[in-house]
Amino acid sequence: MNDQEAIRSQFAESLAVKQRSLEMLVPAIARAAGAMTASLRGGGKVLACGNGGSAGDAQHFAAELLNRFERERPGLAAMALTTDGSTLTSIANDYAYEQVFAKQVAAIARPGDCLLAISTSGNSPNVVAAIGAAHARSATVIALTGRNGGRMAMCLGAGDVEIRVPAERTARIQEVHLLVIHCLCDAIDRALYPDAAAT
Repeated sequence: MNDQEAIRSQFAESLAVKQRSLEMLVPAIARAAGAMTASLRGGGKVLACGNGGSAGDAQHFAAELLNRFERERPGLAAMALTTDGSTLTSIANDYAYEQVFAKQVAAIARPGDCLLAISTSGNSPNVVAAIGAAHARSATVIALTGRNGGRMAMCLGAGDVEIRVPAERTARIQEVHLLVIHCLCDAIDRALYPDAAAT
């Protein structure tokens, strides 16, 4: 397989995963957007966490809400738990890396808030711990996962929403996670600011 054939294969596989996701995930994405909208409308906030590429996705999501997505509107209360180096390293040093998100959730989350928990495998120990902390604070969890949902799928509550990408490869899961994030941002904007001008 030459370079161009390999590139075409990557595109074809990505399109196929997106098509399967379209058929399977729309109701879950809509429920997640509804939960986030209700939280924000009620004065709550959305916290987001993940590792590696998923940390980038958490930051991307928080930036789209706090600044803006595609509409001119006031900033929305969102925060990525992946960006404060002093907080992350102090928790990892004094306690354990597994607690880097959970301790932040325990300190910041309030009843009615949402946690966007992102892991392509569903097995990241620090994200699983953050879900437990969110439940302890009566916050709703929106889980972005892939593969079989991993440990995250098993610890979600009745009011939580899992958006599980039907794929095995990390790259394909991440590509759909980004699309899901944009769908969430669009749905939140349309619900909260339906008359705001899109740009």
